[in-house]
Amino acid sequence: MSIRVLVLNGPNLNRLGTREPSVYGTGTLKDIENDLSILGQELAINIDFFQSSQEGLLVDRIHQAVDDDVDGFLVNLGAYTHTSIALRDAFLSAARPFVEVHISNVYRRESFRHTSLISDIAAGVLIGFGPFGYQMGLRGLVLKIRSAGDSVKRDLPGIPSR
Repeated sequence: MSIRVLVLNGPNLNRLGTREPSVYGTGTLKDIENDLSILGQELAINIDFFQSSQEGLLVDRIHQAVDDDVDGFLVNLGAYTHTSIALRDAFLSAARPFVEVHISNVYRRESFRHTSLISDIAAGVLIGFGPFGYQMGLRGLVLKIRSAGDSVKRDLPGIPSR
């Protein structure tokens, strides 16, 4: 059985490369997806990608992923991280592990970015490592999913067993 992961990106992430390059760099969302696809082959997993600036479409895609039996999510919800109870509820109902990623260090930015409505229910959070945070997040998520399937429960550094 191959692990299936949905990489979910929220509003304005389709503008990476042109949006505030001093904050987000010059790489594009397509660059991130290409890097994750290569890593996915290395890890022998299946990855799907979805980006929307519409909250309801993101919620619908989470529900569809559960119906399609996805094993976990790698997410950057952009501004919805700080505002969306609907996305929080979708992840709670999904009952699948997810890793939250932020390209910039949100704690070095405006105070309203310091609050995440999903961090406390995430398997892990990566902040401020630029686009490479996605690759670290994917590795951590896959490790979490695989360790949950082990018959012998063990705590991994930074990744407690369920």
